[in-house]
Order: sequence, then structure tokens, then C-alpha cells
Amino acid sequence: MSGESTDRPVALVTGSTSGIGEAVARKLAAGRTRVVVHSRSSVAAGEALAAELGGVYLRADLAVEDEARGLVEAVVGRFGRLDVLVNNAGVSRPIPHEDLAAATPAEWRALLEVNLIAPWVLCTAALPALRRSPEGGSIVNITSHAGVRPKGASVPYAASKAALNHVTRLLAAALGPGVRVNAVAPGLVDTPMTKDWTHAQELWRDRAPMHRPARPAEVADLVASVIASTYLTGEVIVLDGGLNLT
Repeated sequence: MSGESTDRPVALVTGSTSGIGEAVARKLAAGRTRVVVHSRSSVAAGEALAAELGGVYLRADLAVEDEARGLVEAVVGRFGRLDVLVNNAGVSRPIPHEDLAAATPAEWRALLEVNLIAPWVLCTAALPALRRSPEGGSIVNITSHAGVRPKGASVPYAASKAALNHVTRLLAAALGPGVRVNAVAPGLVDTPMTKDWTHAQELWRDRAPMHRPARPAEVADLVASVIASTYLTGEVIVLDGGLNLT
């Protein structure tokens, strides 16, 4: 991959060919940020989105440590910089919380590998470049309200997001002032993946003060605001339409 110098900030948004990640990529690209689109599969969609946004698409399986590190290396090798890392990619396998037998050690390992360990690998790989960012680097971890409240698709999923929330705070304390680290923790978001989640849809309509799920663009707006704030760090911002109040 040939080098390409740029005086514009560069952002890597993982899992960004659909849903929240796509909305974040579009929001950042609408400013002056060069966006690197990523997915594990969905190559055609990733290439099309990157071409539309004037960015770059890179494929990597974040469950494989060498591929995760290689993703960051490819971005820095291409642009000579990395200013923003949005850890959006994640996996979720619905398992009733009371079905302990179904939450096998293999399920735990699969979710922790992508939802917790991969963001850690990406953060550590990106740190030297983030520290060189002129206005300070920014890491935003997309977690979940399930990491704040005892909810979520499964116990392993909720635990992985709770752990990432705490890692967010630990990294913020360790890396400031040169790198800011925050998390955005959405509740239900209206995406193709959640359209058949009937119970969750009813819950948000009936109990959340906003009476609806979030739209991906609304999550992206918050992520962009967090990135733009040069003083905010160590925060886990819940975006659930007020459901946490009930």
C-alpha cells in the first residue's frame, strides 16, 4: 500500500459497513476527516462506502491479533498518521440470562475476543500514532447500556461491554493528556440487526421517555461531539432515550 500524506485528521472506524459504524463513518467524512472503513466481511459494501466517502476500505478479522495489529499498521503506513480510533465492531449472540448452560466457555471466549480484547489490541497498536496527533488523539469505544445495567442479549455480551467501559476509564487515566478515551453506550438502535427484536422494540416504545429506539445517525452525532471535545475524557455516555431513568 503506497503512502499518502494528508494534513486532514484520519479516523479508523471498525465495523463500519452498516449500522452505527456506517453512520459514524459518514458523519466524520462529512467534516474534514479521512475515514478508513473496516469490516471482517462485507467487502463489496466496504469498498463502495469508502469510494463514496473519499476514504479507504480495509478488511481484517479482529479476532485474529495479527490482523488487528496489521489493520492499524496499514492505516499509518497509508497516511502517516492516525488521529481517531472508533472501536465499533462487536458481536452479540442472544442467550437468555437464566440459561447458564448455553453460555458456554466457548461463547464467552468468542465474545470477549472481539468485544474486549480486540479493542485493547487496536488501542495499543494505535497509541504511538495517536500520541502524535496535533490536537491529541481520541479513542471512542462503542459499548452498550447493557454494560451499565444488568440487561443485554446475554450475560457474556453484557459482561464484555461492562469490561470495555471500565477499560475506557483506565485508559483515560493512563493516557491523558495526549490521548482522550471515552465510550458511548447506546441502548436499542434501529438497525437491520434489531428490526426483529420485538420485545426490545416494545420496551423502548412503552418505557423510554423518548418512546423509540435511537437512530444510527443520532449515535454518530454523539460520537462526533465526543471526538471534537478536546477536554472530555474518561466518560461513559449512555444514549438510551432515557430508559435508564425507569
